[in-house]
Amino acid sequence: QVQFVESGGGSVQPGGSLRLSCAASGFTLDGITVGWFRQAPGKEREGVGCISGRGAGAKYAEFVRDRFRITRDNAKNTVYLQMNTLEPDDTAIYYCAKVSRLWDWTLNPTAYDSWGQGVQVTVSS
Repeated sequence: QVQFVESGGGSVQPGGSLRLSCAASGFTLDGITVGWFRQAPGKEREGVGCISGRGAGAKYAEFVRDRFRITRDNAKNTVYLQMNTLEPDDTAIYYCAKVSRLWDWTLNPTAYDSWGQGVQVTVSS
């Protein structure tokens, strides 16, 4: 069964940091682009960033503003989202997923499948 499991969420104060993990099971992440997404209450799911499975690096949504970084460890079949300088607007449920078509390089959630259950991130003083 193809599955992602996110972990590492929690509550932090503004300016704090969190590192989310996205562990894959049932398939290998090697060669597959993986994306991070978030959904705040009352808002649509939006792309945070994605990391290429073919060595093309990563790209991020404009709101990230160099605060977040996505990395991957194919040996552990895991992708990470390091979030620094967190702001209250970053409060959301964060999800990871993989692209449905190997050649896609997009932050559009409709291009992804095998969504994890999500992990809550709350930024509040």
